Amino acid sequence: MATRSTPTERQKRLGVELRKMRLAAGVTTEYAAGLLGIDRTRLSNMESGIRPFSADRIRTLACNYACDDEGYINALVAMCEQRKRGWWEHYRGQLPQGLLDVAELEWFATRLHSLQTVHVPGLLQLSGYARAVFDSALPPLPRSEVELRVALRMQRQKVLEQETAVEYVAYVHESALRMQFGGRRTMREQLEHLCDISERSNVDVRVLPVDAGAFPGAGHAVLYAHGVVPQLDTVQLDSAHGGEFTHADAQLTKYRAHMDWWHDRSLDPQGSRDLIHSIIRQL
Repeated sequence: MATRSTPTERQKRLGVELRKMRLAAGVTTEYAAGLLGIDRTRLSNMESGIRPFSADRIRTLACNYACDDEGYINALVAMCEQRKRGWWEHYRGQLPQGLLDVAELEWFATRLHSLQTVHVPGLLQLSGYARAVFDSALPPLPRSEVELRVALRMQRQKVLEQETAVEYVAYVHESALRMQFGGRRTMREQLEHLCDISERSNVDVRVLPVDAGAFPGAGHAVLYAHGVVPQLDTVQLDSAHGGEFTHADAQLTKYRAHMDWWHDRSLDPQGSRDLIHSIIRQL
């Protein structure tokens, strides 16, 4: 199988899971490579995502690692068998890989939760609002780069519209709804859209009012993507230098606690819409 010069986050994740399974079993790289009839360097490349796994090899390793979690094994096999190029591949070579990895993460998630304290969630943005967000970047992005990012963001919203639309819960701080990206008219249209889309059966928008006081975390955007099995959950964090992905058990536990905290203290869907409508009237 051909090597990959730049494996995607999902491809790397498959390798990470097989390495985690090997270490839990106390099996050396040499022994595992021998099971597959390959050298240890090739196995290391497979565990780093540079070389792909086959379904047969995943099952062989899982058996010899004494892993009997069929749901988990089947999920890993499905990851290696998904060869079809996703729609986001159209942007490869034009946009940073991290942006494409987010689109891929969302596409394969079974459920999505997000926390936003500054912006309206990307999956719920209108193009005018998204354009205003990207126009605020420093150093300034060329117009062509802004438009590519806007186009990608709009296409990411397919996950909410397809036949098997993903369930999405968006926690948004009230302050994010009062920041006028793009001006009053753009913000009014964005908030009206937020209310409309929150009426969908698969979209739940919950607002944390400012009078709720302090909240956990550093205020950065968080996306929690649920995998087919809990072991494949992933957290993506926004930062000034791009997205960061984590799936360490301790981090997943921490961010699940964050989501629970926001759920308990945010307004319910109808109360959130009422607050958004009151902000619209003030614009």
